Amino acid sequence: MQYKPIRAIISGGGTGGHIFPAISIANTLKALCPETEILFVGAEGKMEMEKVPQAGYRIIGLPIVGMQRQLSWKNIVNDVQIPLKVLSSIRAAKKIIREFKPDVAIGVGGYASAPLLWAATSLGIPALIQEQNGFAGLTNKILGKRVQRICVAYEGMERFFPKEKLVLSGNPIRKEVSIPPTVQMRAEAMEYYGLDPDKKHLFIVGGSLGSGTLNRSMKRWIREGCPGRENVEVIWQCGKYYKKDIDGFLEGKDLPFIRHYDFIARMDLAYAAADVVVSRSGASTVSELCAMGKATIFVPSPNVAEDHQTHNAMALVRRDAALLVKDADAPEKLLDEAIRLTRDPERIAVLERNALSMALREAGQIIADEVYKLV
Repeated sequence: MQYKPIRAIISGGGTGGHIFPAISIANTLKALCPETEILFVGAEGKMEMEKVPQAGYRIIGLPIVGMQRQLSWKNIVNDVQIPLKVLSSIRAAKKIIREFKPDVAIGVGGYASAPLLWAATSLGIPALIQEQNGFAGLTNKILGKRVQRICVAYEGMERFFPKEKLVLSGNPIRKEVSIPPTVQMRAEAMEYYGLDPDKKHLFIVGGSLGSGTLNRSMKRWIREGCPGRENVEVIWQCGKYYKKDIDGFLEGKDLPFIRHYDFIARMDLAYAAADVVVSRSGASTVSELCAMGKATIFVPSPNVAEDHQTHNAMALVRRDAALLVKDADAPEKLLDEAIRLTRDPERIAVLERNALSMALREAGQIIADEVYKLV
């Protein structure tokens, strides 16, 4: 395929799960043709307004807000304003489109993409959306009827979208976590984290902000004397939000086999070190763990729309490519299950093999090719 310069407008955001795949798509388009012009459109005040410029792209914010499901006076006021904000955002999106003159519009989910993709399709701009999760979000389900192409990360998505529009692409992920770790990477990881290569290694990862459930599970295990800790070392990413609390909890405790961090800068090395990973099941994380071929216990967050993290995890569980512990059961059961798995190399090998078989590593390229087909 010949990759000529195009003008692409990319919209979506609200969370890293939407923003980072969007940036990956942009990076792929620019790599294929550096003269391509890309404009991002997000929601005012949300994290994309910071993260996208950091990645080197221009972004314009819309006054759109998302629906709040928890009942409070503040949320009621927010939700009452949604219809007016949607209308004003669609008008603003049409103005942006007329000024930028894109050849194609790309949506990556989240409420920020709704007005932009609605406006683009109304103005006859070819459009594509990418659905990262195994259960389609409300915004993408609405937009799926209007766009020409829908790139998905899981099979069976015809439950939500017209089958003839679907392309199985996977989720765009960072290059450094797109292939299984080598022997050299594992050796580097041991040195980087100060670990003993003769021991088993457990990686607990709760995301950049951390996970209260995973942290409570670790704290309970520590209070109980770390049963089964023999021959096991732990990398524990507790999150920036919880770091002060965890520091206080660990103060005075002699636990040299636990390394805790608020943030993991070298995820590739943390994955490389791990025999077993314990993680939430956001779409990008699931895709990374498949690409790296890791034996994983997922603890889906219950605090997400449509319970999509459970659907993401179950896509692997059904293929014997991962295990699942419910959020409510985690404090009591999670660490026992994880320690038990570290002692079962045959079970780890099965999970690793099946996870690798589900990896889709060329997502960025597949999506970019679909964009060019539309143009």
